[in-house]
Amino acid sequence: AAASPSASALRRAGNEEFRRGQYGPAAALYTRALALLEAAGTARSGLGRGATGGLWAEPLSCLCPAAGEAAAEERSVLLANRAACHLKDGACRLCVADCSGALDLVPFGIKPLLRRAAAYEALERYQLAYVDYKTALQVDCSIQAAHDGVNRMTKALLEKDGVNWRQNLPPIPTVPVSAQTRWSVASAGAPAANTPPATAPRGGPGENQTAAGTERARTLKEEGNELVKKGNHKKAVEKYSESLKLNQECATYTNRALCYLTLKQYKEAVQDCTEALRLDPKNIKALYRRAQALKELKDYKSSIADIKSLLKTEPKNTAALRLLQELNRA
Repeated sequence: AAASPSASALRRAGNEEFRRGQYGPAAALYTRALALLEAAGTARSGLGRGATGGLWAEPLSCLCPAAGEAAAEERSVLLANRAACHLKDGACRLCVADCSGALDLVPFGIKPLLRRAAAYEALERYQLAYVDYKTALQVDCSIQAAHDGVNRMTKALLEKDGVNWRQNLPPIPTVPVSAQTRWSVASAGAPAANTPPATAPRGGPGENQTAAGTERARTLKEEGNELVKKGNHKKAVEKYSESLKLNQECATYTNRALCYLTLKQYKEAVQDCTEALRLDPKNIKALYRRAQALKELKDYKSSIADIKSLLKTEPKNTAALRLLQELNRA
């Protein structure tokens, strides 16, 4: 337990170095923090593993799930922060390795996804960059950096592979709803202690709102997300509704639509998804959730149309393909 504050202090010191543009020293501090966490975990588990695999987290989580999860999150943040240093220094392969490690510990993190995508792009591995940018948009459709990345990769792949470029893509993972809810908080702006702020992705429909209004909307959305995690969907709807009065953001509409689906308020879910699609016409979550709601309303034709639109963007989306099979049987 004593090692944790030291790791936190090293992380904060690393963040300060990063802000000053000292990326090498920042990376060294993050590395020291990771070593401390790993040593603490090895001591608790009694396994005596080496410093590379991070396998201590599993037995630690067996002893105390909350402690194991917190340790995994802390390590994931540190790896993502160190990846930001590597990216700034042009060490793209090291950036990819750290982001992959961060995502292994805590899947579908916005920052490691975006940083790995940027590294892949710099390495001219455009297919892998495209997949990461698209995955990030499944988590939160309001990230302008990801939209821009998808556009750049589409152009690059079209030039490289011609009109059939999509056929050569690796599969794009389907982000589970639990991850969408979890990361919609993180992507809205994590505390400064957790991440080098200079690399935090910004942008989206709320940028032209007043700073105070946007910040309040963000806070309300986060409160809604926390309520969803606790299963309190009615209260979450209230928070999302307040947030939307201040800032009409795609992710807030799709989050509220998810609540409406859970509450069996299917017409409201359809309306929210339609609003989200007005902001982002190809939004995967909005198309999928509207299709789910329309299916429950027995409007099978419209539901199938939404799924087919989704599959034009992501032909290998397994959840959508499954829903289409159900609709064809209906």
